Amino acid sequence: MKTLDDLLSEGVTGRRVLVRADLNVPLDGDKITDDGRIRAVLPTVTALLSAGARVVLASHLGRPKGEPDAKFSLKPVARRLSELLGKPVTFAEDTVGASAATAVGELGDGQVALLENLRFNAGETSKDDAVRGAFAAELAALADVYVDDAFGAVHRKHASVYDVARLIPAYAGGLVLREVEVLRKLTGEPERPYVVVLGGSKVSDKLAVISSLLPKVDKLLVGGGMFFTFLKAQGHEIGASLLEEDQLDACRELLATGKVVLPADVVIADRFAADAATKTVPVDGIEAGWLGLDIGPESGAAFAAEVLAAKTVFWNGPMGVFELAPFAAGTRAVAEALTKMDGLGVVGGGDSAAAVRALGLDETAFGHISTGGGASLEYLEGKKLPGLEALDV
Repeated sequence: MKTLDDLLSEGVTGRRVLVRADLNVPLDGDKITDDGRIRAVLPTVTALLSAGARVVLASHLGRPKGEPDAKFSLKPVARRLSELLGKPVTFAEDTVGASAATAVGELGDGQVALLENLRFNAGETSKDDAVRGAFAAELAALADVYVDDAFGAVHRKHASVYDVARLIPAYAGGLVLREVEVLRKLTGEPERPYVVVLGGSKVSDKLAVISSLLPKVDKLLVGGGMFFTFLKAQGHEIGASLLEEDQLDACRELLATGKVVLPADVVIADRFAADAATKTVPVDGIEAGWLGLDIGPESGAAFAAEVLAAKTVFWNGPMGVFELAPFAAGTRAVAEALTKMDGLGVVGGGDSAAAVRALGLDETAFGHISTGGGASLEYLEGKKLPGLEALDV
C-alpha cells in the first residue's frame, strides 16, 4: 500500500491530487453541528497544499437518490473548510460537469477545490460495474493521482472509493493509515486485559462483530438499547424497552460464554422525552409500561472500573440516549474512563464519536477516535473492505 508520505517524497508540486475525504457531517439546515470529520482530514489536505499540490476534494453527504438535492449540498462544508484552512476553497456546483472542470482547471499550486456531493451522480453508488466505472473514469480525469483519506467510506464499493483507485496512481492518506494501524492492534495481539464496550439500539447490528471479537477479548460490556434483549434472554421483564425477539437465542449463547457483562441497574422513564418521569431501578425492577433509556449509576461506575483496569479498550455505541440529558450519565462514565485509562482506548466512530463531542470531552485525551463506525465494525468482523483492497495493489 503506497502512502501519502510516498507521494510527497515523489513530489506533488503542480500535480492535481484527488482526495477522497469523508465530509459526511451532520447538518441542521445549512449549519454544521459537528465538524469532527472535516478536522480529521485537515492534516492530509494541509500537507499536500504545503507541498504545492492542486487538491481536488471529493466526498458524499447523506443519502441523496443519485440526483442533486439542495439539502445534501456540500456548500456548508466548503465554507467551514475554508475557515479551518485559513484560505479560499473553490466550490464546484457539480461533480464531473462543467463547473467541476472549471474549478479544477483554474487551480494553482497550493490551492484547493471541493466538488459537489458525489452521490448526486447515480454512478457513485451503482451496483453495475460499468455504470460505476464510467463515473469513476470522469472523476479520475480531473486528477493525476488519487489519495483515499475517507476511512468512513472504505467499506463501500463505490466509484470514488474503489474504482478510481484502479484507474490512476493511488495512495493511502494519513487518516486511513492511522485507522488501519489501530484496528490491526485490536485484531492482532492486543495488550491485556482487553475489554470491548458495546452499546447502541440493536443486537442484530452488532452480532457479527460480537461473534468475531468474543474469542479474543477478556470481557464484553453491553449497554444501550441492545442490553434489554440480553436482559429478556435472562428471563427478566423489560417493560416497554427495546427488544429484538429474534435475537433472544443468540443472546443466550453469548451469555453462556461467561464473558458478557451486563448492567446491574437501569434508568427507566415513563416516556421517551427529556422531561419524562424517571427512576433508577435494579435490572429486575423494570415496571410495565416503562422503558429503559440508560444504564444506572452503579453500572456506570462498574463499567468505568473495568475500562480503567484494562490495557486495551474498544468502545462502540452509547450506553443510553445521551442526546437527552437525563440519560447521558452512563455514556459519560464510559467515555471519561477512556480518557484516564493507562493503555490504548479506541472510540469506534459513529454515535460514540458524536457522544464524545456532544458531552464536551477533550478529544485529545482519547487514544484514538475513529471516523468510521461502520467501517471499523466491518474490519473487526474480518470482512474485506473494498477501499483498502483497491489501495493494496
